[in-house]
Amino acid sequence: MRSEEHASQPTYLDETGAPPTDETESGQLLDFRPGIQVELTALAALGFSKPLIAKLAGLSRQNGTTVEAELLASGDVREDAYYGAIARLLRLPFVSSLDPALVVILPLIDAQLTRPTMVRIAHRNKAQEIAIVPEAARLSQIAATLATLPLVGRDLVITTPSAIRESVWKADAARRIRETTNTLFEQRPLLSARVVLAGHQGFYGGSFLTTLACLLLIAPIDTLLALHIVLSLTYFSTLCLRLSAMIRQTLVAPERVPVAPPFGPLPRYTILVALYREEDMAEQLVASLKRLDWPASLLDIKFVCEIDDRQTIEALKALEPGPQFEIVEVPAYGPRTKPKALTYALKGARGEFTAIYDAEDRPHPLQLREAYRRFRAAPSELACLQAPLIITNARESWLSALFSLEYAALFRGLLPMLGRMNMPLPLGGTSNHFRTSALIAAGGWDPYNVTEDADLGMRLYRLGFTADVMRHQTLEDAPLSIKVWTSQRSRWFKGWLQTWLVLMRDPARLIGEIGIKPFCVIQLLVGGMLLSSLLHPLILVFLCVGFSAMLRAPIDTLPVEVVGLFAIDFTNILGSYLIFLGLGIGSMTNHEKRLVGRRWVAVPLYWMMTSFAAWKALRELRTKPFHWSKTPHMPRRKES
Repeated sequence: MRSEEHASQPTYLDETGAPPTDETESGQLLDFRPGIQVELTALAALGFSKPLIAKLAGLSRQNGTTVEAELLASGDVREDAYYGAIARLLRLPFVSSLDPALVVILPLIDAQLTRPTMVRIAHRNKAQEIAIVPEAARLSQIAATLATLPLVGRDLVITTPSAIRESVWKADAARRIRETTNTLFEQRPLLSARVVLAGHQGFYGGSFLTTLACLLLIAPIDTLLALHIVLSLTYFSTLCLRLSAMIRQTLVAPERVPVAPPFGPLPRYTILVALYREEDMAEQLVASLKRLDWPASLLDIKFVCEIDDRQTIEALKALEPGPQFEIVEVPAYGPRTKPKALTYALKGARGEFTAIYDAEDRPHPLQLREAYRRFRAAPSELACLQAPLIITNARESWLSALFSLEYAALFRGLLPMLGRMNMPLPLGGTSNHFRTSALIAAGGWDPYNVTEDADLGMRLYRLGFTADVMRHQTLEDAPLSIKVWTSQRSRWFKGWLQTWLVLMRDPARLIGEIGIKPFCVIQLLVGGMLLSSLLHPLILVFLCVGFSAMLRAPIDTLPVEVVGLFAIDFTNILGSYLIFLGLGIGSMTNHEKRLVGRRWVAVPLYWMMTSFAAWKALRELRTKPFHWSKTPHMPRRKES
């Protein structure tokens, strides 16, 4: 890629809006960018027509790329046919694929994943060869060298960028997957979830439970009363954060500061999509990604698949999605999780920015452009932008309707408030847009955390980065089956538990890194959310016990503490439901509210299901902490 060479060149348009072209009297296309005329001459020598070259030159000037890059991205010529023609022009052998077992592993070989230029091939029965990917702008130079020094070409073969990337991915996969799985733990053990419960955490937790058991034996009534007070007040404090988001949503108009488009060509954008058993989603996914408004020559889209998931891999290959797409096969090693797969593929990310999508996502076509404008206008500390996730199948069941309410409250209610306050942002699992450099600096995703998005959001913040939300949405579908919903939700809760345990390994250090206010917000966001879900049935029990005690006792003899605790418990339960509804409905459009209808009456049942999933996650954290529960998806027949 040579887009950096022309990054400072402005784009000028004529009255029709088309990039300018100029021709000599003989019809030769002129382009005054440094070195571009050599490339145009080379393409003409390869037999491409002048009208096609002129069109590609205009796109090249507009996008800040090479004419060759635009040609390969256009679909007008296949990659193997193009480089085969170059091989014939240079009178060198052409190979369309390379045997990974013969690739010589050299230091910095991973650089060939981002800029494939050459690899060394060690044959068994003959001398080593160098497989090269020549650039059109250097063809005349290479041809002159071969004519002057013919022996140089004896060990050269021509190949394609895809062939080099594919062979390098496979040639050094064992080393790469080990690094992916272990680097975060080895370099930053305090930030890794590989150790579920640190020794000192187990000691303090065991001491607390032992002390509590002793107090229950010695003074059961007083201990239960104190426990009731602490738990009720803790539950109430978690409501206050969401209540503040609902009040802000009602009283404060949303900020929509116009961001001027950045000057100059666009950068390359990487998109990572982790897939497992998603062969049915392949066609819809490719169609959704092709709708993104970004030059194909500047897209680096990677489908990240497990190496043994042949059905998904073959379904993607059968679609022949285009040169901007690449399939990365992740070796079967370590925990089989989405974050491990994404971190593995991150080593080949070629873009200045990286976006994450899921198989079922339908992102807004302008999402990448909005993210790019926001990043260019913001300081470098802004590492991530979260797009809102909107559920489109709310009409299909009461479960999907309440899921839709929950997503609206989170992505369009709570997260925007946290972003404006410059507080830690628990990211969603998809539609995250990163500065690639910041993502790499943070170590990528934790392969052992099954809610990698929230963990990464917290880690970025404690490393000095910030995150915010954006406006252009991604459409998704909610689970319709209670079994699927419970499995997905318990995985989320398990990851939240992992994240909280990682954060609380050294609370004093965490406060020193982020400050006391963000620390308190994290406790309400992570610990508070977990605690409120786990305690919801207990708060209902408290409420019923208090109500029963008030019915049995005369009004004038009711203890003040009983009345006070009943009031707090009643506020907790009613507040849970009302804030859930208020923040969710207040974030929705009228169309979404019609889709939900009256299904909001099932909110108490939804909360009890959430509590069941939280307790299930607590059990799984002990029995299978790194197990990834796959959520199945089905292609959407029509938009709601």
